[in-house]
Amino acid sequence: MFKNPGTKWPVLIAVATVIVIIFGVVTIKKAIDNPVEMSDYGMQNYHEYDRDANEIIEAKIAFDKKYTIVLLTTQVTEKGTVIEYNLTDKAGKAVNDAKFTVILTRPDNNKCDVNLSTPMVAEGKYTFGAVDLPKVGRWDIMAKVSVGNDQRYYNIKADTRKPETSEF
Repeated sequence: MFKNPGTKWPVLIAVATVIVIIFGVVTIKKAIDNPVEMSDYGMQNYHEYDRDANEIIEAKIAFDKKYTIVLLTTQVTEKGTVIEYNLTDKAGKAVNDAKFTVILTRPDNNKCDVNLSTPMVAEGKYTFGAVDLPKVGRWDIMAKVSVGNDQRYYNIKADTRKPETSEF
């Protein structure tokens, strides 16, 4: 096929260039079909969270010096999950005037987010109504708790396939 040895190198370079271009096109198509999801850890995008990381940590420490927050929900299931928190001050007195923002979100995307609002409050116990999750699997329970000027993010990882397990 190549009688003249000087003609095979340009052909091999052209073939290699075409292969590289094809791989580039396939890579770009895969990236467009499967976009990277923005992290929403801390209920904000990661640029804001990284920028304010020190302030968020200091706010958590200040909050924890004054208050104790506990997630009372022991299981997260696909149907009828009730999210409950208990909030007390360090003296053990119930705090009933906190503002809670709670989101149930998937770690891989935010298309299935379930926003919880207006909890029932009694004796420092904040109860959000039963919610049905749209998918089975891992879920993050993310809460932002504010009492006056003090605030804290409280994140728990849970799995509907193993409802008895969770990770702080």
